[in-house]
Amino acid sequence: MSFTRRGLLAAAGATLAGAAVPAALRPASAAPAAFAHPGMLHNAGDLNRARVRVGAGQDPWLSGWNRLTANAHAQPTWTANPQATIIRGGTGQNYGILYNDIHAAYQNALRWRIAGTTANGDCARDILNAWSATLTRVTGNADRFLAAGIYGWQFANAAELMRGYSGFDLARFQRMMLGVFYPVNNDFLTNHNGACITNYWANWDLCTMASIMAIGILCDDAAKYDQAVNYFKTGAGNGSITHAVPFVYASQGLAQWQESGRDQGHSLMGMGQMGAICEMAWNQGDDLYSYDSTRFMRAAEYVARYNLGNDVPYTTYTWGTGQNCATVTQTVISDAGRGQIRPVWDQLYYHYYGRLRRSVPNIAAIAALGRPEGGGGDYGPNSGGFDQLGFGTLMYAK
Repeated sequence: MSFTRRGLLAAAGATLAGAAVPAALRPASAAPAAFAHPGMLHNAGDLNRARVRVGAGQDPWLSGWNRLTANAHAQPTWTANPQATIIRGGTGQNYGILYNDIHAAYQNALRWRIAGTTANGDCARDILNAWSATLTRVTGNADRFLAAGIYGWQFANAAELMRGYSGFDLARFQRMMLGVFYPVNNDFLTNHNGACITNYWANWDLCTMASIMAIGILCDDAAKYDQAVNYFKTGAGNGSITHAVPFVYASQGLAQWQESGRDQGHSLMGMGQMGAICEMAWNQGDDLYSYDSTRFMRAAEYVARYNLGNDVPYTTYTWGTGQNCATVTQTVISDAGRGQIRPVWDQLYYHYYGRLRRSVPNIAAIAALGRPEGGGGDYGPNSGGFDQLGFGTLMYAK
């Protein structure tokens, strides 16, 4: 008889409340009987470890904490600037307002969770409340799907940290996520903007899946959580695991990433988007990190190795584009953006090595180069610097 990690957690009562259903009696893709909270990028153990280690002045946690508290977004004086309509792509773009406020909410929420400072908690609460009272639409050209995806899962993560905080209107925030973000997420994952199923790069699916998963957890909505997990495993678009990682070089411990022939900035973004999905699922008892013979780990080793300046194998990649699936081919890996640092690696390193003791030499080497990791505001003012929440050293070091 085989058991999932989720089933074992449920049976033990470790993190899930209510009556446990044995894993062998549940569909493989079924959501947990009850969702763990906090249970997205950070669980209770992560938060307690950071609190204890920072309080004791121990590195690397203290260095990660100092990176957080130095960030302008993490200050309790941050004032929200909520908008009724957010536009990404086309005329009137204003989405930078949203991602700056989301990162301020998240960073202040972390400060409150770790240090217990009420001023930071109040700031995070006020940002979240201001937006849930105001935002009614996310729109724009096709990029609206990116906005609803990336900022959907990030917003939900900030709210998850503030669950139960005095004065935080969780119910209204949940309604915003269900009414504003999820319909755009679901539309993309279902229809792909009317395009060929392979037209959009992996990150479009991935951020959408991450948002749907996060909304499912935030709202205790098993159907949405399962929608994300099922798409990860068997979806037809480029975000599902076998499409995002199309070629495996098993003897080398590597696997080619779908956007590697495009550029390295988007490949690194993919590490953050798929990493978020895997971590949120892990904290609900599902091990997507190891799914399909650790396919994602091999892809992360591949992206890390190439961005460290080393050679990697590359198989010609062909896919269909536009509405009619016109064929496009990439024959070589792209060196555009090669060697840049993004705060995506410590989460992966401390999972694969810290939790599982797997050998991940390339992930280990590239993570060390960016440590301690910062977050939004530390990697430039443009959207790419806000594609991931960051602070992996502080939150995942073990």
